[in-house]
Amino acid sequence: MNLPNKLTLLRVFLIPFFLLFMYLDIPFHYLIALVIFAAASITDALDGNIARKRNLVTNFGKFLDPLADKVLVIAALTVFVEIREVNMGAIPLIIITAREFMVSGLRLLAANSGVVVAAGIWGKLKTAFTMVTIVGILLWLSVCHDFSFGIGCSVQDAVNDIIVPVLIWISTALTVVSGGIYLKGYWNLIDSDK
Repeated sequence: MNLPNKLTLLRVFLIPFFLLFMYLDIPFHYLIALVIFAAASITDALDGNIARKRNLVTNFGKFLDPLADKVLVIAALTVFVEIREVNMGAIPLIIITAREFMVSGLRLLAANSGVVVAAGIWGKLKTAFTMVTIVGILLWLSVCHDFSFGIGCSVQDAVNDIIVPVLIWISTALTVVSGGIYLKGYWNLIDSDK
Protein backbone atom coordinates (compact mmCIF):
# COMPACT_ATOMS: atom_id res chain seq x y z
CA MET A 1 0.00 0.00 0.00
CA ASN A 2 1.43 3.37 -0.98
CA LEU A 3 1.85 6.42 1.29
CA PRO A 4 -1.19 8.42 0.03
CA ASN A 5 -3.47 5.44 0.67
CA LYS A 6 -1.98 4.99 4.14
CA LEU A 7 -2.69 8.66 4.88
CA THR A 8 -6.28 8.22 3.69
CA LEU A 9 -6.67 5.15 5.91
CA LEU A 10 -5.23 7.13 8.81
CA ARG A 11 -7.92 9.77 8.26
CA VAL A 12 -10.61 7.08 8.39
CA PHE A 13 -9.01 5.61 11.51
CA LEU A 14 -9.01 9.02 13.25
CA ILE A 15 -12.77 9.62 12.80
CA PRO A 16 -13.93 7.35 15.69
CA PHE A 17 -11.31 8.91 17.99
CA PHE A 18 -12.50 12.39 17.03
CA LEU A 19 -16.07 11.39 17.88
CA LEU A 20 -14.99 9.72 21.13
CA PHE A 21 -13.28 12.88 22.40
CA MET A 22 -16.18 15.08 21.34
CA TYR A 23 -18.42 13.10 23.69
CA LEU A 24 -16.04 12.23 26.54
CA ASP A 25 -16.47 14.44 29.57
CA ILE A 26 -12.80 14.71 30.49
CA PRO A 27 -10.50 17.73 30.79
CA PHE A 28 -9.45 19.21 27.45
CA HIS A 29 -11.65 16.86 25.42
CA TYR A 30 -12.46 19.57 22.86
CA LEU A 31 -8.78 20.39 22.48
CA ILE A 32 -7.97 16.72 21.88
CA ALA A 33 -10.83 16.48 19.36
CA LEU A 34 -9.46 19.61 17.67
CA VAL A 35 -5.98 18.11 17.35
CA ILE A 36 -7.41 14.88 15.93
CA PHE A 37 -9.64 16.69 13.43
CA ALA A 38 -6.79 18.99 12.37
CA ALA A 39 -4.48 16.00 11.88
CA ALA A 40 -7.14 14.26 9.79
CA SER A 41 -7.62 17.41 7.71
CA ILE A 42 -3.87 17.67 7.11
CA THR A 43 -3.80 14.09 5.81
CA ASP A 44 -6.48 15.16 3.31
CA ALA A 45 -4.20 17.89 1.97
CA LEU A 46 -1.17 15.61 1.90
CA ASP A 47 -2.48 12.41 0.36
CA GLY A 48 -3.73 13.92 -2.88
CA ASN A 49 -0.63 16.05 -3.40
CA ILE A 50 1.71 13.14 -2.79
CA ALA A 51 -0.32 10.83 -5.04
CA ARG A 52 -0.24 13.29 -7.95
CA LYS A 53 3.41 14.33 -7.56
CA ARG A 54 4.70 10.76 -7.26
CA ASN A 55 2.23 9.28 -9.75
CA LEU A 56 0.71 7.07 -7.04
CA VAL A 57 -2.95 7.58 -7.94
CA THR A 58 -4.88 4.33 -7.41
CA ASN A 59 -8.50 3.22 -7.70
CA PHE A 60 -8.43 2.56 -3.95
CA GLY A 61 -7.43 6.18 -3.32
CA LYS A 62 -9.98 7.53 -5.81
CA PHE A 63 -12.66 5.60 -3.93
CA LEU A 64 -11.63 6.07 -0.31
CA ASP A 65 -10.25 9.64 -0.30
CA PRO A 66 -13.51 11.46 -1.09
CA LEU A 67 -15.45 9.04 1.11
CA ALA A 68 -13.13 9.73 4.06
CA ASP A 69 -13.55 13.49 3.55
CA LYS A 70 -17.31 13.22 3.49
CA VAL A 71 -17.52 11.03 6.59
CA LEU A 72 -15.12 13.27 8.53
CA VAL A 73 -17.01 16.48 7.73
CA ILE A 74 -20.50 15.01 8.18
CA ALA A 75 -19.45 13.40 11.49
CA ALA A 76 -18.23 16.75 12.82
CA LEU A 77 -21.31 18.68 11.68
CA THR A 78 -23.64 16.02 13.09
CA VAL A 79 -21.93 16.22 16.47
CA PHE A 80 -22.23 20.02 16.40
CA VAL A 81 -25.98 19.72 15.85
CA GLU A 82 -26.31 17.14 18.62
CA ILE A 83 -24.22 18.74 21.37
CA ARG A 84 -26.12 22.02 21.07
CA GLU A 85 -23.09 24.06 22.17
CA VAL A 86 -22.75 25.24 18.59
CA ASN A 87 -25.51 27.39 17.12
CA MET A 88 -26.06 25.24 14.06
CA GLY A 89 -29.36 23.77 13.06
CA ALA A 90 -29.90 20.60 11.08
CA ILE A 91 -30.71 22.37 7.79
CA PRO A 92 -27.08 23.01 6.73
CA LEU A 93 -26.22 19.42 7.67
CA ILE A 94 -29.09 18.09 5.53
CA ILE A 95 -28.08 20.27 2.55
CA ILE A 96 -24.42 19.28 2.82
CA THR A 97 -25.28 15.58 3.19
CA ALA A 98 -27.71 15.70 0.24
CA ARG A 99 -25.03 17.29 -1.95
CA GLU A 100 -22.56 14.57 -0.99
CA PHE A 101 -25.07 11.85 -1.91
CA MET A 102 -25.76 13.58 -5.22
CA VAL A 103 -22.08 13.89 -6.14
CA SER A 104 -21.45 10.28 -5.11
CA GLY A 105 -24.34 9.21 -7.34
CA LEU A 106 -22.90 11.22 -10.23
CA ARG A 107 -19.50 9.60 -9.67
CA LEU A 108 -21.14 6.18 -9.80
CA LEU A 109 -22.98 6.99 -13.03
CA ALA A 110 -19.78 8.40 -14.49
CA ALA A 111 -17.79 5.32 -13.50
CA ASN A 112 -20.39 3.10 -15.22
CA SER A 113 -19.86 5.20 -18.35
CA GLY A 114 -16.07 5.01 -18.09
CA VAL A 115 -15.75 8.67 -17.05
CA VAL A 116 -13.67 9.77 -14.05
CA VAL A 117 -15.16 12.70 -12.11
CA ALA A 118 -12.18 14.64 -10.83
CA ALA A 119 -12.48 17.02 -7.93
CA GLY A 120 -12.97 20.53 -9.27
CA ILE A 121 -11.73 23.78 -7.80
CA TRP A 122 -15.14 24.53 -6.27
CA GLY A 123 -15.26 21.12 -4.59
CA LYS A 124 -11.76 21.62 -3.21
CA LEU A 125 -12.65 25.13 -2.02
CA LYS A 126 -15.80 23.80 -0.36
CA THR A 127 -13.87 21.05 1.44
CA ALA A 128 -11.06 23.36 2.55
CA PHE A 129 -13.41 26.10 3.79
CA THR A 130 -15.62 23.62 5.64
CA MET A 131 -12.66 21.92 7.32
CA VAL A 132 -11.18 25.29 8.37
CA THR A 133 -14.60 26.32 9.71
CA ILE A 134 -14.84 23.10 11.74
CA VAL A 135 -11.31 23.64 13.10
CA GLY A 136 -12.32 27.19 14.08
CA ILE A 137 -15.45 25.97 15.85
CA LEU A 138 -13.47 23.29 17.69
CA LEU A 139 -10.92 25.91 18.73
CA TRP A 140 -13.74 28.11 20.00
CA LEU A 141 -15.26 25.20 21.97
CA SER A 142 -11.85 24.47 23.46
CA VAL A 143 -11.27 28.10 24.45
CA CYS A 144 -14.73 28.38 26.04
CA HIS A 145 -14.93 24.99 27.75
CA ASP A 146 -11.45 23.51 28.13
CA PHE A 147 -9.64 26.65 29.24
CA SER A 148 -12.41 28.99 30.44
CA PHE A 149 -10.48 32.18 29.80
CA GLY A 150 -13.31 34.18 31.33
CA ILE A 151 -14.71 35.27 28.01
CA GLY A 152 -17.77 37.38 28.65
CA CYS A 153 -21.27 36.30 27.72
CA SER A 154 -21.58 39.02 25.10
CA VAL A 155 -18.51 37.72 23.23
CA GLN A 156 -19.71 34.12 23.52
CA ASP A 157 -23.16 35.11 22.29
CA ALA A 158 -21.71 37.05 19.35
CA VAL A 159 -19.55 34.13 18.26
CA ASN A 160 -22.27 31.51 18.81
CA ASP A 161 -25.14 33.53 17.35
CA ILE A 162 -23.42 35.39 14.50
CA ILE A 163 -19.96 34.17 13.51
CA VAL A 164 -20.54 30.40 13.72
CA PRO A 165 -23.83 30.45 11.76
CA VAL A 166 -22.31 32.74 9.11
CA LEU A 167 -19.35 30.39 8.63
CA ILE A 168 -21.63 27.34 8.50
CA TRP A 169 -23.91 28.99 5.93
CA ILE A 170 -20.92 30.05 3.80
CA SER A 171 -19.81 26.39 3.84
CA THR A 172 -23.34 25.39 2.89
CA ALA A 173 -23.45 27.91 0.04
CA LEU A 174 -20.09 26.67 -1.30
CA THR A 175 -21.46 23.14 -1.04
CA VAL A 176 -24.54 24.06 -3.10
CA VAL A 177 -22.48 25.93 -5.71
CA SER A 178 -19.96 23.11 -6.12
CA GLY A 179 -22.78 20.54 -6.26
CA GLY A 180 -24.54 22.59 -8.94
CA ILE A 181 -21.32 22.77 -10.97
CA TYR A 182 -20.88 18.99 -10.74
CA LEU A 183 -24.51 18.47 -11.73
CA LYS A 184 -24.25 20.83 -14.70
CA GLY A 185 -20.97 19.29 -15.85
CA TYR A 186 -22.29 15.73 -15.77
CA TRP A 187 -25.97 16.35 -16.56
CA ASN A 188 -25.59 14.32 -19.76
CA LEU A 189 -25.11 11.20 -17.59
CA ILE A 190 -28.62 11.60 -16.22
CA ASP A 191 -30.94 10.38 -18.90
CA SER A 192 -34.54 9.73 -17.90
CA ASP A 193 -34.95 7.38 -20.89
CA LYS A 194 -32.22 4.98 -19.71
